[in-house]
Amino acid sequence: MSRLRDLLDAGTFVVTGEIAPPRGTDYGPMLRSAELMRPVCHALNVTDNQGASLHLSSLAASRVVADAGIEPIFQQTCRDRNRLALQSDLLAAWTLGLENLLVVTGDDPRGGDHPQAKGVFDLDSTQLLQVASAMNAGTDMLGRPLKGGTDFYLGAAMFPEAEPWDVQKARIEEKVAAGARFFQTQAVFDLDKLARATDAAHAAGAKVIAGVLLLRSPKAIDFINERLAGLMVPDTIADRIRGAADPVEAAVLLGIEQARAIRGIADGVHIMPLGLDDAVARIVREAGIV
Repeated sequence: MSRLRDLLDAGTFVVTGEIAPPRGTDYGPMLRSAELMRPVCHALNVTDNQGASLHLSSLAASRVVADAGIEPIFQQTCRDRNRLALQSDLLAAWTLGLENLLVVTGDDPRGGDHPQAKGVFDLDSTQLLQVASAMNAGTDMLGRPLKGGTDFYLGAAMFPEAEPWDVQKARIEEKVAAGARFFQTQAVFDLDKLARATDAAHAAGAKVIAGVLLLRSPKAIDFINERLAGLMVPDTIADRIRGAADPVEAAVLLGIEQARAIRGIADGVHIMPLGLDDAVARIVREAGIV
């Protein structure tokens, strides 16, 4: 049984972190990152070719993390696989004991390290949620019975600050109807918009784990503003990092403030450390999260 599901259903404020599989087969550094976050995180997202760049598959890396005694959130993108491969991977994930599934569309390959790659996008994230829900009910996407089904705890991405809000609200409701039971959000900077999105998700029947992104340098801010669709670091926050004598310390202090504020709004916090893995425990402790 998914511990993440149990905790969220019980009303516990959860903490999740994020790790990136290696560009190769040496997963030692990935596990070291996981061990740094293990004491304060209930589960860790294992990203799937993040940034449309080559990495060890989330499927294999999630199993490695689970073998280390850490609960993974297996991430599956729609970008790289058609519906046949997606269903096959989901069956493989369940067979390998992966219970938490986060479904995302995936970044455009033209912005990654293999820009010539063809994006598949045979299904979108809402459709893949429907497929996973069908598998939980014991059938494939054609309605044919499976010889052994699944019981994934299904999650999806949410973008609280994207506009227009009516479109985002409709997407939240569609994803919940498709089977999403929890959302992990993109980085949050506007707490009023987070509260609005959380209310909508709760009304639809899903939990919200709000994203905190550690803005470790001015260069990281520029990359986010220029390359990540639907996300923009506000000038007030960007200026705070750019003007700091120690940008890393400023990023950690900002993360503490954000995590402390999120406690009063959402069901959990998702910390994306961008390499500052050793700062996650400090953020959780100093934000007063038990």
